Amino acid sequence: MQKSIFYIFFALFVVLAPLPGTETASAEKRPLWEIGLGVAPITMPPYRGSKSQTFFPVPMPYIDYRGSFLRIDREGIRGLLYDSERIRLDFSGDGAIPAATDEDGPRQGMPNLDPVVEFGPSINIVVHQTNDARLRIRLPIRAALTSDFRTIDHAGWKAHPHLGIDLKEMVYGWNTGASIGVLFADRDYHGFYYDVPHRYAGEFRERYKAGGGYSGTSLMLTASRRFKNIWTGLFLRYDNLSGAAFTDSPLLETRHVFMAGFGAAYIFRSSATMVPSTRDDPY
Repeated sequence: MQKSIFYIFFALFVVLAPLPGTETASAEKRPLWEIGLGVAPITMPPYRGSKSQTFFPVPMPYIDYRGSFLRIDREGIRGLLYDSERIRLDFSGDGAIPAATDEDGPRQGMPNLDPVVEFGPSINIVVHQTNDARLRIRLPIRAALTSDFRTIDHAGWKAHPHLGIDLKEMVYGWNTGASIGVLFADRDYHGFYYDVPHRYAGEFRERYKAGGGYSGTSLMLTASRRFKNIWTGLFLRYDNLSGAAFTDSPLLETRHVFMAGFGAAYIFRSSATMVPSTRDDPY
């Protein structure tokens, strides 16, 4: 399955990369920075493969910073390392919130999952772009760190190559996007979520040590819209874990993962300094 997905990625790149005349983004100017505050209710499992679904009413700071090197926006915090007409290399991050162990779930009696922070380089390839649409291949590789707020531990490496399309104001004024990709991680990363050490093994849960490799396929849909000083957005994500390196883990309850969220924020302050919009700005 992993090979067939890579063949699809390669074929899309070969077919679409030669498209002529990559049109630059509009010369529209935007504030150097904008800040706001809102809320983003999210529903997601405590870890991929759990049948439990947890609701989080997460506070959402809204920060847009469009510096020449540092960028902060809805796609995360990114430091620009290299930029050309088609290829951009930056440094970005991701993460996962802490998760408590269910009393009657497969992790019963095991420790809670600590929060995870991920960061690393990402290669972004602009396959084709106009003022209203953008097709990109993104190749992020990230190191994962976990913390119990007393110590920090390395939890492995993760890669998530994916193909994404963004459409500007094409659906009733909403900016929409879709991406599909595959995930890979090393043994340490998989082990953090799916290992069953000897001391936690028993009659209902066998000892297990996860391997590294394929970690599933991910599909995400997004939509957002700006109403003067109000920003709204939502996302839907589905992961399929069939064929993943940890499918034999007793902690894996399902191969189908669903996540969704909605956010709204009020932007109460913006910079008087204006900077040109770039092709990398989120729609």
